[in-house]
Amino acid sequence: MAPIIKDPEQKKQYDLIVIGGGSGGMASARRAASYGAKVALLERDGYLGGTCVNVGCVPKKVMWNAASIAEAFHDAPGYCFEAAAPKLNWHQLKVKRDAYVKRLNGIYDNNLTKDHIDWFYGNGSFVDEHTIQVALPDGTSTTLQADRILVATGGHAIGPSIPGADLAIDSDGFFELPEQPKRVVVVGTGYIGIELAGIFHALGSDVTVVSRTQYILRKFDDTIRLNLMDEMKRVGVNFAVDAQVKSLAKQADGAIAVTLTSHDQDQVIEADTVLWAVGRGPNTAGLNLDKVGIQLDAKKQIVVDKYQATSVPHIFALGDVCGNYELTPVAIAAGRKLMDRLYGGEKFKNSRLEYENIPTVIFSHPTSGTIGLTEDEAVAQYGQGNIKAYTSKFINLYYGVLDHKQYTAYKVIVTGPEEKVVGVHLFGKGSDEILQGFGVAIRMGATMDDFRNVVAIHPTAAEELVTMR
Repeated sequence: MAPIIKDPEQKKQYDLIVIGGGSGGMASARRAASYGAKVALLERDGYLGGTCVNVGCVPKKVMWNAASIAEAFHDAPGYCFEAAAPKLNWHQLKVKRDAYVKRLNGIYDNNLTKDHIDWFYGNGSFVDEHTIQVALPDGTSTTLQADRILVATGGHAIGPSIPGADLAIDSDGFFELPEQPKRVVVVGTGYIGIELAGIFHALGSDVTVVSRTQYILRKFDDTIRLNLMDEMKRVGVNFAVDAQVKSLAKQADGAIAVTLTSHDQDQVIEADTVLWAVGRGPNTAGLNLDKVGIQLDAKKQIVVDKYQATSVPHIFALGDVCGNYELTPVAIAAGRKLMDRLYGGEKFKNSRLEYENIPTVIFSHPTSGTIGLTEDEAVAQYGQGNIKAYTSKFINLYYGVLDHKQYTAYKVIVTGPEEKVVGVHLFGKGSDEILQGFGVAIRMGATMDDFRNVVAIHPTAAEELVTMR
């Protein structure tokens, strides 16, 4: 439980104050405490784990698992299983999922207690460079001081300013849905929108994805974005491309009328749920960062150097609030390396996270994975004549006896006469689990010959990566 402050006016002195109890803040606080630092952690929402544990990676993966089971049931007759079509109890799944998340909140709480970290439920804001005021839920406040302060407050979903915008939900609202909507419009084609659209569809909702362009996942390699969009269309996901949402309006029957505009033409489609997945912003409001001179960029994200230091030397920031690789494992790794450097002694004096060759997975249907440069990025960095792309596109053996076929597509990008691997892009069943090991190889500087010198594991999809010519 969060501590009860008996004397709100008493100043408490710490070696480190961490503002934000998400994955990055938790990892940082615990690593610092392991070196003997006296640490305080602040969390405004009253439960620990941040976006990932509560309204992100963890509950999303539970829903993805459910969607994958639904797909397996769909494939079962092709493997000669005779069974009635299953029916999902969305409400009961939500109850079980929420209970699991609550257990994780408790584990995080216990970990802080075991590590002798004080954590406070309240809003923190800067008084000066070493002092944080914590506004507590009961209306009182307490003041904390520290030699160093870390801001790890994360981010939040944002939506457009259009008529009726508040009729839609965002990714947080997805986890509040008590029942499964029959008709869903997902606005946005980043990984969050594509993942949630895939979950909705696999579980039986009629889904339309709205894209401002003709593509999805614009930051990813064509191997992923083109093949995934083709597969989503093949299984029945609808796309409205080159389109923007003009307005939302509630209908008499409770439906939401979504007015789209594309090439100066308006179209109206109806939905039970509209979900914004158009971007995220940093949680910097209310921190009084300007009071201590912490620099922000145009998106209100905290500007940090390669060692996570802000414009104020003893104040640090990491994770989504900085906007660089908004991924949970990145924030955790950055936090641990930062605390190693600050409190771990001489051998960690140069410890920092290198923000390159970071593996990333999209829990789409099927999954996709990427590490390193896209082909376009490799051309820009090395020149067209200095790179080569090895590709393979095939039908996974899983679909060999099924009537419907799903492609798997891989691309390995290399550069130089030694053919050093600078990018790997995977689309297809199992890509999420395949990527991690190849991420290790790329971090170690693997070449294409290193890949080929590994004996293939047969029959697997991954063997294609070590047999490419």
